[in-house]
Order: sequence, then C-alpha cells, then structure tokens
Amino acid sequence: MSSTSSRNIDAVRLIAITGGIGSGKSVVAHMVQVMGYEVYDCDTRAKQLMTGDAEVKRLLVEAFGHEIYLNDGSINRQHLSAVAFADSEALSRLNAIVHPATARNLQRWAGEQSARGAAVAFVETALLRTASLDRVVDDVWHVTAPDEVRIQRVMARNGFSREQVQARIASQSLEDSIAPGEQVIVNDNDHALLPQVTRLLSQQAIIN
Repeated sequence: MSSTSSRNIDAVRLIAITGGIGSGKSVVAHMVQVMGYEVYDCDTRAKQLMTGDAEVKRLLVEAFGHEIYLNDGSINRQHLSAVAFADSEALSRLNAIVHPATARNLQRWAGEQSARGAAVAFVETALLRTASLDRVVDDVWHVTAPDEVRIQRVMARNGFSREQVQARIASQSLEDSIAPGEQVIVNDNDHALLPQVTRLLSQQAIIN
C-alpha cells in the first residue's frame, strides 16, 4: 500500500476492495456504492479500454492479430481465450498491455474524484498485486470466505464445475494471501457484512 504522506494532501483516499473468486468483493463494493461512495470497477474499466482506447486496441492487434475483435468492434472472447490463455507468455503479454492502461485510467479517475472534493473512493479489483495496484491505493479491504463457500457460490453463479472453480482458486494464491495491514471482511454467510463495513468506515472517520 502506498504511503499517504507521499501523496498530495488533497488527493482522494483510495481504498481497494479485493478478494478471490467467490469471496463476495462485488457485494461489498455495491454496498459502499449504495452508501454514496464512488467505486472504480477494474474489470469493467479494463474491458472498456480494450474496446474504446485506440492505443490499447493497436497493441492488442499487434500482439494477437485482428481476429481479437469482432466486426462490431467488440472483443472476440473465444479467440482471446484461445490465444492469450493458452500459455503463460501470451497471458503476460495481455496483462502487460491491459494492466498499465487500467492503472493510468484509475489515476485519472482518482484525479476527477479529488477535483470534485471526494475524500475517499473505492477500487474493486481481483488483481490487486498482479496489476500492481497495491502501489496505488492507500488501504485494502480484503474480502474472504471459506473455500467451500466460494466453490458453491461460483458453481451456482457461473455454472462452473467444482474442479474448474478449484483450479481458479488455486491460480489466485497470490491474490488470496492477506498482507500485513490489510483490513479483513469475512463474508461466510454467517457474519453480517454491513456492520463490518460500517465499522471500517467509522474507524477511518469517512462515513458519509
């Protein structure tokens, strides 16, 4: 996490909401959004950049061919999955294009939040460390749940097999680890989320 002392005193305070697949980070992100805070959804923004940013599109075509886009300009997800997720080197090329563009877009968005006087804003991301966003944010809220709960959620939500979900969880070991200083939100269907969220907001004196 970045030190607040290294940032402009008037800069918006960025809090990351992260967690592995099926942990429920999107539920927490939606909760703070309903409470009146702005949330930058990294996954949605990255997809928008892949179809709407001319430089990102140029780099993707150079890396993966014109077939990466359909005639309507949308991403050819079947082709992208076939070429980019077939091996780690191809995935690294994809990440090297999309992650920096998303980080730059996030910085611009944070500047916009500062300009309108926001004291705090949130960043929802599944790839906090992989995309080096842990260097950008001030604090991290890490949403966790037992593996079995996560497996059942994703199987019901996405129609994946148990083995597919377990493979996704295994591949996210870096993101699942909780670093010192991160705030933990337990989303195990037993602990209520709202009291945990309001407690964290209250601790940082940022309740709207």
